[in-house]
Amino acid sequence: MSAHPSHMPVPDDASRLPITLPRLAEKKALGEPIVMVTAYDYPSALAVQRAGVDLVLVGDSGAMTVLGHPSTVPVGVDEMLMLSAAVRRGLRTPFLVGDLPFGSYEASDEEAVRTAQRFVKEAGCDAVKLEGGGTSVQRARAIVAAGIPVMGHVGLTPQTATALGGYRAQGRSADQAAEVARGAHALQEAGCFAVVFEAIPSAVAEAVMPSMAIPVIGIGAGPATDGQVLVFHDLLGIREGMGARFVKRYASLLDEMAAGVGEYAADVRARRYPAPEHGYSIAPGELAGLREALAAGA
Repeated sequence: MSAHPSHMPVPDDASRLPITLPRLAEKKALGEPIVMVTAYDYPSALAVQRAGVDLVLVGDSGAMTVLGHPSTVPVGVDEMLMLSAAVRRGLRTPFLVGDLPFGSYEASDEEAVRTAQRFVKEAGCDAVKLEGGGTSVQRARAIVAAGIPVMGHVGLTPQTATALGGYRAQGRSADQAAEVARGAHALQEAGCFAVVFEAIPSAVAEAVMPSMAIPVIGIGAGPATDGQVLVFHDLLGIREGMGARFVKRYASLLDEMAAGVGEYAADVRARRYPAPEHGYSIAPGELAGLREALAAGA
């Protein structure tokens, strides 16, 4: 299936203005859905730029989608900076958020601010994202005080999924749901410009939304949030398996890529590639001179 049917043309990005924090707040106030997607390199940045999304997250999910790790935990700051800088080169209008990886901000406010500053200075991010409530709220407050916008993240937080019992929905009891709400409110009060609700019951998100003055981006949190985010490789099928329950697949590019490479391999083995049109020419006289030179050398 196609991500862009013929009746849904790719937007003309030349006419769009860059997304800013005031524009995001305006979209929430007007009830305009906010579109967010992850990206991890220059080609994916070009794709989401052309598609006209509002927010781009260089997620630590890149540890799994592009670096092959079994979880988000192993990825480091330098790797995330490299991925973020590549995405930055392909974007003009979306607001770019860099994920602070596990172990890069938890120890102290100073460490958190220093890491966030690197994402802005070295990779060109407009903001950073960190996971969870608790100590993360204090870290978010410190980063905001240093002049860097912060996006929060509650519900399923992949960096601490082990402590949460694995990759599973959160907030399915009254106590857990109240904890999600407290975390979201604390991040809002700390100055975060937005917060992600991940893998929580739709009814819980709907119940919390009236008390959220900042944009809420959902992923597996139902339709009541201000916007939605999906992982680039999940929505385009550049992965094995379907992924989480909340994923909707809009293409099956891994299958298409494998088929394309398979056709190339078959052409090479059958000597159908390269064909004459794939080669370069040389003037007959020059070729004759080459042959004379080779014969003389022999």
